[in-house]
Amino acid sequence: MSADPKGVAVLVGAGSIGQAIVRRTGFGRKVVVADLRLENAEAAAGVLEGAGFSCTAVCTDLGARASVEELAQRCQELGSVDRVICAAGVSPSQAPVEDILRVDLYGTAVMLEVFGRIVARGGAGLVVSSQSERRMPALSQEENDLLAMTPAEELLALPLLRNVSDTLRAYQLAKRCNALRVAAECIAWGRRGARLNAVSPGIVMTPLARDELEGPRGAGYRAMLSGMPAGRAATPDEVGELGAWLLGERAQFVTGSDFLMDGGATASYFYGDLRILRAKTREDGTSV
Repeated sequence: MSADPKGVAVLVGAGSIGQAIVRRTGFGRKVVVADLRLENAEAAAGVLEGAGFSCTAVCTDLGARASVEELAQRCQELGSVDRVICAAGVSPSQAPVEDILRVDLYGTAVMLEVFGRIVARGGAGLVVSSQSERRMPALSQEENDLLAMTPAEELLALPLLRNVSDTLRAYQLAKRCNALRVAAECIAWGRRGARLNAVSPGIVMTPLARDELEGPRGAGYRAMLSGMPAGRAATPDEVGELGAWLLGERAQFVTGSDFLMDGGATASYFYGDLRILRAKTREDGTSV
């Protein structure tokens, strides 16, 4: 256990990307690991404890405001919250439309709002989003503004979210909303002397990515891996490196931004070998 931890780092989503980020930013702090499944939070906390971190595991449902507020209260009881990492979410192959919008879209919005009220001066927050929204057609400025600034409790009633039937479309809208909420909420965070950013990884070798690679859109994902400049998937540790920089002292002038790190997949989708996937999207409405 680290000696006399100062500050609190909260991680929502006990997966490998979140763990990679908190391992680089949580030492010297009390680390709260929250997940919908307590056993997952406890397992991650156990690994971190074994590496010298001071950890607490908590069961939290990101898609329920009361649960997020309870988590914030628990964190405040432990000390001054100065690192906030939202790495929870479900993928198009893991959940129905309703759950994707409730967790990835609404839940993230609630978390940014709730923790934006308690984050310490000098603190920083990070949302782990996704490259996928970059391949969704542009929304109107009015629609962007609605996703960015509509009160969280009214988000799911927005007309552009009412009749979504495809899980990928729901996921892309949720991730577009994540980036927009980060830009909007960073203003409130800034009034407290804190920063807020997002990182949008491409395919990272996690259980979520494996579900996608083995799911109905697996062929498209495999084509993406072979057709993008990097020619491979990322590791969680590579995302952890960028996340740590964004949360750290060297990024003091960076806030309200969404950082794409996808091995060039988005660039190739628009301008390179992966344009064939874009053409297929125009023809039959499918995408990856």
